[in-house]
Amino acid sequence: MAKYKKITVIGGSGFVGTNFCQRLVDHQIDFEIIDIKQSQRFPEKCKTGDVRDIVSLREAISGDVVVNLAAVHRDDVRDKAEYFHTNVAGAENVAKICTEKCINKIVFTSTVAVYGFADPKTDESGKINPFNEYGITKFQAEEKLRHWKNSGDNSLVIVRPTVIFGEGNRGNVFNLLNQIYSGKFLMIGGGENKKSMAYIGNITAFLQTCLSSEKDYAVYNYVDTPDLTMNELVGLVRDKLLGKHGAGLRLPYWFGLLIGYIADCVTKVTGKNFPISSIRVKKFVAFTQFCSAKNDLEGFEAPFTLSEGIHNTLHSEFLAPDPNREIFFTE
Repeated sequence: MAKYKKITVIGGSGFVGTNFCQRLVDHQIDFEIIDIKQSQRFPEKCKTGDVRDIVSLREAISGDVVVNLAAVHRDDVRDKAEYFHTNVAGAENVAKICTEKCINKIVFTSTVAVYGFADPKTDESGKINPFNEYGITKFQAEEKLRHWKNSGDNSLVIVRPTVIFGEGNRGNVFNLLNQIYSGKFLMIGGGENKKSMAYIGNITAFLQTCLSSEKDYAVYNYVDTPDLTMNELVGLVRDKLLGKHGAGLRLPYWFGLLIGYIADCVTKVTGKNFPISSIRVKKFVAFTQFCSAKNDLEGFEAPFTLSEGIHNTLHSEFLAPDPNREIFFTE
């Protein structure tokens, strides 16, 4: 870390970015945030910039290493071109500005969605087979950055996290936890499918360690282990929040999928989004279990176990919530 004077965090106003920047503050590392929205926690560090607008990037970036967190990733984006403009063209613009400014290292957050519905325990050598625009465009962004890396004496670290959760995040994991807490949750399918997860306190530590890596190129899945089955995860949450054992009532997969398709049709007609959809049902019952080479990254040790991350999140969100805490709405 000592060789970098200032870290440029693109997309630093979001959930991962804010927590990552907090870690930089805690370790007394200088940084700047480039984002289309103001950082609530670090407004004095934030500059307005848009990865889709190369001129704004040229004016804003003043660091000597870039962490690129910017992405369009929600399932419900109606204009599919937005995935390309931000994820692919945006990554290409970042690479161009890095070349112009002689910045020779980028840490890029991609996603395990590049593997699609992958076989359990897929590692970094797994087949690239994305099933949605998010996964497709994030891999295309990786390719743009690999081209940049190979075009000069540059260093590139690509991190492919699985689903990230933690305090203040209002994404898919929170939605699941909230459904369980409300007592309205119904398990879909047998619940033996395993879900890889990544706690925010660990992913930010991993990103910081990537900045220190001497490797000129590396790709890492990021997963906190051991993976839990859906039955184990739901049972843990029900026990912690409701004092109840097991996963509770469940629906057959075919019936849950039918409800998802009906919700899709209603959304198309009315424009109203629902908490259930066919793609969300498919994702819920799928094995999303990945292996990670994170232990090959010298100097990294996860600060939290997965169990600690889950308990921290449940305590912060449901058992002792802070009404003044910053909230981030993501998928």
